[in-house]
Amino acid sequence: MTTQQIASQAVLDTIQARKSVRSYTDEPVTPEQVETLLRAAMAAPSGKNVQPWRFVVVTQPETKQKLAVGFNKMIATAPVAIVICGLTANPSGIANNNWTADCAAATENLLLAAESLGLGAVWTACYPYDDRMLPAIEALGLPDNIKPYCIVPVGHPAGDNKPKNKWNPDHIHYEKW
Repeated sequence: MTTQQIASQAVLDTIQARKSVRSYTDEPVTPEQVETLLRAAMAAPSGKNVQPWRFVVVTQPETKQKLAVGFNKMIATAPVAIVICGLTANPSGIANNNWTADCAAATENLLLAAESLGLGAVWTACYPYDDRMLPAIEALGLPDNIKPYCIVPVGHPAGDNKPKNKWNPDHIHYEKW
């Protein structure tokens, strides 16, 4: 295999190995690992290169507890929670209608980077659910033009998590429906 083929296979292996991890050990996530995750997230594509993503890194137990509402209880036990937020309008008030797609791309990059670092993470939705967004807005003091898109708890996986096989050729159409 060439160097390029090895690199390509490593990327494809990471994509196929990605899984949702909801329980974590007490081992800390280093600041360098967090920066690597954020750099990967910010390398995502963005419509018109607006880059509306904003990130809040949360390590304080009290704040993580405020974010751990409903089905998101694992946020409280993760060493780090990264809140992916979107700038919904520019300073002039012009709406950015693509912020959710851009934040989704950033989130996926972050999840793939976590997998490649041997960390566990899971995408927990905020937007568009008020009962999930409001606690994040309040706990983090987000301004009006910033909406919490999702929260990704990150840590070293506890247990033996396996990726799901989601391949389904029935979901594929060629040339037309």
